[in-house]
Amino acid sequence: MTDVAALEARLASLEARVNALEDHEEIAQLIASYGPAVDSGAADAAANLWEADGVFDVGGHFTMNGHADIAAMVLGEGHQSLIHNGCGHVLTAPRIRLDGDEAVAWNYAFNIRWDAPNERFWIARLSANEWQCRRGPDGWHVARRTNINLDGAEQPRELLRHSTVG
Repeated sequence: MTDVAALEARLASLEARVNALEDHEEIAQLIASYGPAVDSGAADAAANLWEADGVFDVGGHFTMNGHADIAAMVLGEGHQSLIHNGCGHVLTAPRIRLDGDEAVAWNYAFNIRWDAPNERFWIARLSANEWQCRRGPDGWHVARRTNINLDGAEQPRELLRHSTVG
């Protein structure tokens, strides 16, 4: 291999690695944007994290389909009462697996609430999450998020187990 060919090969390898790092960072920031969006009541910002027809599956309890459903959840009475009483959706750093223009990420989410009478915060919910993401013309978006309570059942452990393969 000539010096020029070797240099071109190294450059192509570095370019691929930088592109993968940029994709990881964009997906991590996409996921990290969820908590601040829903906790500030920014319904459109939260909904726009998803593709137009994206799905948010809350562990079999209910499913939101598309921007309108996700925005309606943020603006709904139940969610509004949470944030007005003191609530934070805190997500851990995701484990991300890239595959071209698609990716899957796994993490934990805490729902932390303010307990005014006792002047303390408490963890109201801990869930396992799987984020199926897709790159489109304007970057990465969530195609589907599955969010399942870590309540001792097998289903959330199985969801997290997928992150340990590959």
